[in-house]
Amino acid sequence: MKAHDGMYIGGEWRSAAGQDTIAVVNPVDEQVIAHVPAGTAEDVDSAVHAARAALPAWSATPPAERAAKLTALRDHLVARKDEIAATISAELGAPPAFAQAVHTGLPIAIAGSYAELAASYAFEEKIGNSTVYQEPVGVVGAITPWNYPLHQIVNKVAPALAAGCTVVLKPAEDTPLTAQLFAEVAHEARLPAGVFNLVTGLGPVAGRALAEHEGVDLVSFTGSTAVGKTIGATAGAAVKRVALELGGKSANVILPSADLAKAVGVGVANVMGNSGQTCSAWTRMLVHADQYDEAVELASAAAAKYTVGDRVGPLVNAKQLARVRGYIEKGVQEGARIVAGGPEAPLERGYYVTPTVFADVTPEMTIAQEEIFGPVVSIIKYVDEDDALRIANGTVYGLAGGVWAADDAEAVAFARRMDTGQVDINGGRFNPLAPFGGYKQSGVGRELGVHGLTEYLQTKSLQF
Repeated sequence: MKAHDGMYIGGEWRSAAGQDTIAVVNPVDEQVIAHVPAGTAEDVDSAVHAARAALPAWSATPPAERAAKLTALRDHLVARKDEIAATISAELGAPPAFAQAVHTGLPIAIAGSYAELAASYAFEEKIGNSTVYQEPVGVVGAITPWNYPLHQIVNKVAPALAAGCTVVLKPAEDTPLTAQLFAEVAHEARLPAGVFNLVTGLGPVAGRALAEHEGVDLVSFTGSTAVGKTIGATAGAAVKRVALELGGKSANVILPSADLAKAVGVGVANVMGNSGQTCSAWTRMLVHADQYDEAVELASAAAAKYTVGDRVGPLVNAKQLARVRGYIEKGVQEGARIVAGGPEAPLERGYYVTPTVFADVTPEMTIAQEEIFGPVVSIIKYVDEDDALRIANGTVYGLAGGVWAADDAEAVAFARRMDTGQVDINGGRFNPLAPFGGYKQSGVGRELGVHGLTEYLQTKSLQF
């Protein structure tokens, strides 16, 4: 794979301050496919200064002109979608069809949605004898994860640019090639120099330097809850704005009146997508005691259809593989029963885990409380709706979920009682304009749509 040996700062590719590099590994065959520079605090400082220098002109650019730049960005993403999808397959291991449809198609749609929002959003309004302005918060430090490399970049960069902010991006070290492609696209779209900047590097070095930099006005981070807590503490000490999209342990609640086969089938598919490396995945399936045995059989049969290397790709790296296998072994140790899959390696090469389904899982087990981030489903029994609600709400997370019932009204009544940021009713489709984000330790703030745009705005009122 072609890789840049520098950073994209101030509208050009510049040599990195240091000599260290990061190896990019294809998780399908465990081969090194590229090296990128490991950025330092010096690189981050250069990027932040470039973003600050570009801020006055960009924030003063009329929203319609910012919208036109975002449209150009979207169009250049479309023009290079095959190359982007191939890159994501190479550095993440995503199956090609999934890389095209989800990893590439979805962020293209979201980029387009922010081009439209930039043109239509009311950045000022009259309230009584006041005029209230929505102004850009300033320089944004965006720190993105590896599991949806382009999607997470677009989720932050597009609304920030639409709002009139400038951005410094530090992508995950496992998937930097997608970020470099995005920088190329930003350059092709002729974003003004310094409006978008890219520094590749390790989280504890470049990521930390970006989060702590006094020239950054807002830190937007997606990743683990542990790292999010550290960033939140750092930002709080500096009275700096922060947006955190963290972990999840979402419940898929199947009420007795639901179409059990459909609910179980869609629930298993939800977890197997992206090899289970999705923060909002419904990793806990809650089923009434009377239907439990049938649900276990259905889930086991559904998981068996997800062939490793075809429908399910590898995990991103060796560390993640060891982590997920460790959780599977922990589940067995604590008394859960494997009905599909298991910890054994399904292939001789590659970071693969067999899609795994656990039965006899109790709510307090480790696999029912902690985020595994792999293709693992835990099926939990409940006795009535209050019990189901207690189980569903019984983790530190509150990111997503699903509820199934004979009619939508019954499912909605249950969903309204869940402590979570978004719930799909009877398999409701993903909506890229609806707010995405969580309750409790799943994060602070929202992404996507108008709610995602307002994260990057601050309010000023003038009284007359």
